[in-house]
Amino acid sequence: MKAEQAKKIADQALEQLAEALNSGRSEELTRYLSMLAKFHRYSFGNVMLILSQKPDATHIAGFNTWKQIGRFVKKGEKGIVIIAPMVIRNRDDQPKEGEQQDKPMLRFRGVYVFDVSQTDGEPLPEPARVNGDPGRHINRLRQVIAERGITIDSDDLPFGADGVSRGGRISIRSGLEPANEFSVTVHEFAHELLHRGDDRPKSKTVRETEAEAIAFVVCQAIGLENGTAASDYIQLYDGKTETLAQSLDRIQHVAAEIIAALHDVPDEQAHAA
Repeated sequence: MKAEQAKKIADQALEQLAEALNSGRSEELTRYLSMLAKFHRYSFGNVMLILSQKPDATHIAGFNTWKQIGRFVKKGEKGIVIIAPMVIRNRDDQPKEGEQQDKPMLRFRGVYVFDVSQTDGEPLPEPARVNGDPGRHINRLRQVIAERGITIDSDDLPFGADGVSRGGRISIRSGLEPANEFSVTVHEFAHELLHRGDDRPKSKTVRETEAEAIAFVVCQAIGLENGTAASDYIQLYDGKTETLAQSLDRIQHVAAEIIAALHDVPDEQAHAA
């Protein structure tokens, strides 16, 4: 595919993405954010505790929180122990000089939480996902990434992440649906291409907007159904149409480069076809 064709495809897709961002949050995203508000944010230490007991954990909450969301812990499930702060008061009859009676003190205790896989009930709301079949493009994408000297594995993914860019290495969660795997891989590849040099934007909102916009364009170019997946993701990081507009040149250039590479079939594959 010629560079001009790839650029035209990118331009058309970016116009659609801008329109989606202008439309505001989708109903799916609004429900998802409402659900997230009910979940606690766990400290690094507690995340390590969770993963040491249940490495495949994705959504964690206490027994009563699950009930509020419309799900119930399955009978016989073993809870995951984390450390929770507890405030108690010192009720000494004669407090020391300079101290107030009933001075609160911080202590810690173990409490139990449960992963979503240990519960039954109402399905959890999720942002929209990419649908369709990437076909041969998923293998070609991996070839293009390998040609850049970047390795792909499924090791040591952060809690709740589908993919991560590590600088010369991309990790993708195993078991993703093919369309979602393709989109996530393009997203992390975009981070590798755009955000490992001196011109890396300081703002995470900008970085995530750029990477997801590139994933949107490339997915669109091979015929996958994006729906509101990309705009939902960008808005999760508070990205807006203005954020997209400020990075258009960078997004367009990298997206067109990936699209052209996906359609530039190596000679041995062309002969085999």
